[in-house]
Amino acid sequence: MSTRSVFSRFYGGEVSADIVGRPKLWYSISGLLLIISIAGLLFQGLNFGVEFKGGSVFTIPASSASIEEVRSAVAGGGVHGETKVQKAGGDWRVTTESLTSGQVTQVKQNVSRELGVSANSITTQVVGPTWGGEISKKAWQALAVFMILIIAYLSVAFEGRMAVAAVVALVHDLVITAGIYAWSGFEVTPATLLGFLTILGYSLYDAVVVFDMIKEVTKPLGPNSKITYSEAANQALSSTLVRSLNTSLVAILPVAAILFIGTTLFGAGTLKDLSLSLFVGMIVGTYSSICVATPLLVQLKEREPKFKQLRENIARRESSAKRQAKAAKVAEAAPVDDVDDTGDADTPPKAGTAATPAGVTIRKVVQQGPRQQPKRGTRQQRRGK
Repeated sequence: MSTRSVFSRFYGGEVSADIVGRPKLWYSISGLLLIISIAGLLFQGLNFGVEFKGGSVFTIPASSASIEEVRSAVAGGGVHGETKVQKAGGDWRVTTESLTSGQVTQVKQNVSRELGVSANSITTQVVGPTWGGEISKKAWQALAVFMILIIAYLSVAFEGRMAVAAVVALVHDLVITAGIYAWSGFEVTPATLLGFLTILGYSLYDAVVVFDMIKEVTKPLGPNSKITYSEAANQALSSTLVRSLNTSLVAILPVAAILFIGTTLFGAGTLKDLSLSLFVGMIVGTYSSICVATPLLVQLKEREPKFKQLRENIARRESSAKRQAKAAKVAEAAPVDDVDDTGDADTPPKAGTAATPAGVTIRKVVQQGPRQQPKRGTRQQRRGK
């Protein structure tokens, strides 16, 4: 069978994948990604934007100038700290430390003189560290409220174990996305937080779709059912797998276009922060809802007495069926004796018994040829007798 035909059958829902039955594989992959992400957060760190740590931002409309010329012009205005220069469309976006109003005016005048642009065309934005700290605090509060609402909703709409599995998947997505941000060096801006909250909602939507199908399929399970909870959950997951992949693919394509094409050709710096979080989060969210949340839910549910007893009943029935099949095979393979020495009418008595004197050999005579039977006379002949 060709690779293309296998893919077509899988995509058409004709072939089911045993995803629930391989939790160690998925946990190993997730563990590796988490280790890499945590290492990036610890050693590389997140590159917080000026909105979080404070600073001054200059937008300079000098598309013909080089990055070194822009950096030199800003430094000549009295800026001695770290300076970040980024291309934003046809303008340059320069981020410095927090400056006073006098320092901002001095920088604008020096940039205007060296780059040949009008000082009035240079826009500035000054963000104090206090305001940036307040933004960070509000972001964490929003994330905490989001998690509480999610746990409450899933606990009411489904059950507590599903809520635990979904929250673990959400934390999994956040850590990996943040780790990729740390290794890439992308700036964390308010748009990044918006992307984080968006991917949490997207990942949650995917998990709810899978959990709803699992709940429907496993509801009729009882002590006499023929499949375990994990097998039923895998069937439910297989029925929604293609739908999840299609939804993710359709959502990822436009985000990838913004990230790889828009930022490269058109220099969409603001959209770059948002598109990276969405692109990574959608991929990781789809993976976690299928390969992390569902296997974790199955492991939690299999510990319930109801489903633990179901698994034991199925194992006992399978063991009994195997014993019966083995006994049947042994009976079929056993040889059948042609002569029975005890009680067969055709077997002559042994010498030395009460019926046969000692020293006398009994031979069994077998008649050969056609059997001779006495002929019966006619009715008149029988009457005359």
